[in-house]
Amino acid sequence: MPSVVIEVRREYSTEQEIAIIDAVQSALVQHFQIPEKDKHIRFFAHLPHRFACPPHQDQPEFYTQISIDAFAGRSVDAKRNLYQGIVNNLELLGIPPKYVTIIIRDIPLENWGIRGGQAACDVALGFKVDV
Repeated sequence: MPSVVIEVRREYSTEQEIAIIDAVQSALVQHFQIPEKDKHIRFFAHLPHRFACPPHQDQPEFYTQISIDAFAGRSVDAKRNLYQGIVNNLELLGIPPKYVTIIIRDIPLENWGIRGGQAACDVALGFKVDV
C-alpha cells in the first residue's frame, strides 16, 4: 500500500493528471505487485517559482518528482524495475525520463497504522512485500 505524491511544475488537464496518476499506479502494480485497487496517490501542480529544480534543465516545466512511502522489504531489483517502469510510462505521456526523479522511503510495517488503526505488521495484507 504505497503512499505516493507526484509533484510537477506546470498545469495539466484533468485527463492528463489522471493519466499520470494511472501511469505511476500501473508501474507499482507491475513491479511492486500491489493490488490494482490499492491506490493512494496525490497529485500536486506547483507554480514554477514554488518548486525549484536543477538549473541546468532546458525544459524545467517537465520536472516531475515522485515520492513513494512504501512498506520496507522490496528488493533493489524491484525498485530498479519500478523506476524504469515509471519513467517509461510517463515518457508515453510526453514527460522525458531525464526530468523525472523518484524517491522511495522504506518504512517498517510497524510504523504504518491501517485498517482502523492496526499496525500493518499485525494485518494480513493480501499481497507480498518481499518482491
